[in-house]
Parts: sequence; structure tokens; C-alpha cells
Amino acid sequence: MQRQRKKRSLKQVLGFIPMILLAVIQLFPLIWLVDFSLCKSNQLFTSGILVWPESLQWGNYAKAITGSNFLHYLGNSILINALAVILVVLISVMAAFACTRMHWRFKGLVSMLLMMGLMIPIHATLLPNYMIFDRVGVLDTIFALLIPYVAFSLPQGFFLTSSYMDSVPKELEEAAIMDGCGIYRTLVVIVLPMMKSSLTTVAIMTYLNNWNEFLMAMTFLSSPDWKTLPFAILEFTGQYSSDYAVQFAVMTLSALPAIIIYILLNKHITKGVAMGAVKG
Repeated sequence: MQRQRKKRSLKQVLGFIPMILLAVIQLFPLIWLVDFSLCKSNQLFTSGILVWPESLQWGNYAKAITGSNFLHYLGNSILINALAVILVVLISVMAAFACTRMHWRFKGLVSMLLMMGLMIPIHATLLPNYMIFDRVGVLDTIFALLIPYVAFSLPQGFFLTSSYMDSVPKELEEAAIMDGCGIYRTLVVIVLPMMKSSLTTVAIMTYLNNWNEFLMAMTFLSSPDWKTLPFAILEFTGQYSSDYAVQFAVMTLSALPAIIIYILLNKHITKGVAMGAVKG
């Protein structure tokens, strides 16, 4: 018995070693980012992978916040992402209900077109979107980011919600309709409470996908009115020199909200994706 226990413990240790190595590899970019953000800019040019700061430069974070439009860009990012999450969740639920519960001629075609969006990279549409937005006059506005963010998050949201909605018993909805509930009340009162995990997953993944997006924002925005958080990094880039340490501090602060949300809500993401995939 003791030998078997020792063998099991040895196997567990050997199994943990590659997992620990993989975790270190995955976390190293974040460690590297925080390390460089606490150094002086002249300390970054070294032959080592990491730098041991002579003294922790917490002032880099203060300068990152006060020396740029950081708070303004942060507010823009929060507003745009919040609106994108709300719209994606609402449209995904309505589209999933229409395509899984209602009978109409083109529901198969609509479902296929929505799912095809999963195969189109968001940045492959930069040029046509720029030309369309320029003609309709929405360049350099909130809609220049909100429209593509919602459009390219919708296929994933539709896939998760429709897969999970297929698992909701139709008998519950039929009983509600027989009791006098309309379509909208049935959706809100009966269906949505049973889809909390799926909707939470859609909201979190939409937020994470769009939070640090930069290339599309760089293409469609020119004035600082609606610029998002990644633009704060450019404000510490000069023509002949840059304050690299402060740039690393800005990048750390920009990544922090997404990291916190992922750590706190990781179980909901895994649960929602697994339930949608298995039950769908």
C-alpha cells in the first residue's frame, strides 16, 4: 500500500512539473511587463531577459496616469466595451430565439450567415470598413468602433446562445404560452433565467476580445475624443526618444482590468462554453 501511494505521489509530482513549466511560460510576458514598468528607462537596455530595478519606480505609474489622457481613454474604453457587450448579448439572444424556436422561411440562411462570421478575421475588413464609414460619415465617432466590435463578436455570441437554447425544454415555453404569456415575456421570464451561464460567457468573451483592440481604433479614429486606452501608450513616444518605462506602466495598467476579470470569472467562461458545446 505504501509503495502504491509513493508511486501515485511520484506520478502526481511528475505530472505537475510540465504544468508548472507551461504556467511559467504563459505568465512570463506579464512578469516581464511588470518588471520593466518598475525600472528607469536607461535600465531597460541590458543583455538580460529581466532587469533587477535599482529602486522600484512607482512614479512611472503616476506619470502614466497624470502625464497623458489615460483617464479619458479609459472612460472611452469602458463605455465602448460596455455598449458592445450589451448589444451583443441582446442581439445574440433575440437571434438565437428566432432561429431555434420560431418557424420562418429564411432562418437556416440567417443562421448560416451569422456563423460564417466566425471565419472572417476582424482586421481583414479594415479597408472596406474605412471606405464605408467615410462615405456615411461615421469615421472618428463612437460608431466607427462600436459597429465592427458588435458585428465581429455577434457570431460567437450567437453560436453560444443558440447552442445552449437548444437544450432548454420547449415544454416550458409551451406551458407559458398556454398560460397567456407572449413571446417577449416567455423569453424574459422563462428562457433567460436558464441561460445565465451562457450569457455571462458571451459578455466576458466580448469584453476580452475588444478591450485591447488597437489596429481598428488606430485606423478609424484621428481625434482624441473617442480614442481608447491603447492610445495612451503613444503619448509617451517621441520623435527622437521615448519614455519606455512609462510605456510599460501604461501597458500594465491597460492589461490589468482584463486580467482581473478573467481571474474572477474564469469559471463562468469555462462552464458556459462547456455547457453550450455539450448540450448543443
